[in-house]
Amino acid sequence: MPKKVDILDSTLRDGAQAEGISFSVADKLKIVKALDELGVAYIEAGNPGSNPKDIEFFEKIRTVKLKNSKLAAFGSTRRRGIKVEEDNNIQSLIGAGTPAVVIFGKAWDFHVTEIIKTSLEENLEMVKETIEYFKNRGKEVIFDAEHFFDGYKANPDYSLDVLKAAVDGGAQCVVLCDTNGGGFPTEIYEVVKRVKETFKVKIGIHCHNDSGMAVANSIMAVEAGAEHVQGTYIGYGERCGNANLSTIIPNLQLKKNISCIPADNLKNITYTARRIAEISNMSLYKREPYVGSSAFAHKGGMHIDGVCKASQSFEHVSPESVGNKRRILMSEVSGRNTILDKIREINPNINKDSKETEAIIARLKELEHQGYQFEGAESTFELIIRKELGKYQPFFKLEKFKLMTEQPIKGHSASALIKVNVDGESEITAAEGDGPVHALDKALRKALEVFYPELSHVYLTDFKVRVIDSEMATAAKVRVLIESTDEESSWTTVGVSTDIIEASWIALVDSIEYKLLKELEKKIKAYL
Repeated sequence: MPKKVDILDSTLRDGAQAEGISFSVADKLKIVKALDELGVAYIEAGNPGSNPKDIEFFEKIRTVKLKNSKLAAFGSTRRRGIKVEEDNNIQSLIGAGTPAVVIFGKAWDFHVTEIIKTSLEENLEMVKETIEYFKNRGKEVIFDAEHFFDGYKANPDYSLDVLKAAVDGGAQCVVLCDTNGGGFPTEIYEVVKRVKETFKVKIGIHCHNDSGMAVANSIMAVEAGAEHVQGTYIGYGERCGNANLSTIIPNLQLKKNISCIPADNLKNITYTARRIAEISNMSLYKREPYVGSSAFAHKGGMHIDGVCKASQSFEHVSPESVGNKRRILMSEVSGRNTILDKIREINPNINKDSKETEAIIARLKELEHQGYQFEGAESTFELIIRKELGKYQPFFKLEKFKLMTEQPIKGHSASALIKVNVDGESEITAAEGDGPVHALDKALRKALEVFYPELSHVYLTDFKVRVIDSEMATAAKVRVLIESTDEESSWTTVGVSTDIIEASWIALVDSIEYKLLKELEKKIKAYL
């Protein structure tokens, strides 16, 4: 196995092809910055000849100096029947001005004859001549052998001939692509091993996730000798996505001792995932390995007891190693000791027999009877404990609010007018939103940002409503869960009422109060 693997991130190209994602030029520049700070070796930035947006991006990225990553433009071999220098897409790649280029070509004889409609011989010439063209102009060339594994199954000799043409043309790395995402780990291993034994250049792997095995296939390719791994951060991509680099990197670096990014940057794995998800306007999947909010969450009493005594018994790595954190979920199976542990985080002098402990447990039981559920809403849980311990001071007071809803032909469907008071000073403001809760959230934060500018970075990422006692029909209680983020961390709060607006308001206030509380703690810690 190699001691070091080059990581190529294709979020800006393959990731941009995912359903529901549409990057602006500004989005792309932000993602480049995030990936460069993480320390991946290559950032595949898109095809400069494909659309005006990518053309604009390549113009703007020229002024950005990268610290760790090398930018690569992406494109195909020359078209059949023309010279390399006559191909407009090739000239676009030259014009992009990137130090590296990723060139893809057909490695499956079926695709050669039936898709691009040329001869097997000309396809080899297209590969070799294109790579030579870039090599002679000082570019580092990475060759992506598209549909390599399908081609290898159908005609192994020809697929290897394609790789040879790339090597003869001067490619520094040939990448074997499981383009259909249908390969199995054992198949990938055997084929990569043979290719590694045949060619002396660097071998890479590019897997799609159509069979749910992109990460496993990538790991097995490295086991077989691959020194270059392509994927997308968080696994974004066409169909079922690409190999997830936020999983591959810690798997290789923490468990196989194979360097992928600078060691000091591993702690930024989770932050980078949240950052890219935010830029992509996508919710980060809670159960994502390593980086998801549930990756180190414990609910069952036995699990919680075990992880508190010996964390390695229920955690395969420490959450801190990837910049995540352990979460102890409050639920009916958590146990008294779990609640006590949360209390001690705020006041370490309290024991299980303290009157404060009894009062908090009694309050929690009362709230649970009302319909509250604290699993996944630890922020509200912490605020309740602080209130019972007398360690809570409200950051603002609501004086009044008014909601108006309408059915517009176009535009927003609700507006909110709100007046708040902070330390005797009032602020009144209004906002429009897509529904009353959205409008209320925007108006509240708009008013409070006058006093607390840090709230400008906070926004809602999820909003869930659950009817608790459905037999009561329209008089039923509802439980509202709100997830918020400030781009660095996320937290969830809960509210319960027979009025959905009131339940939402309770959760909204807790969300903002929790953020302000954490900001205050940071300032106190920095001062001390």
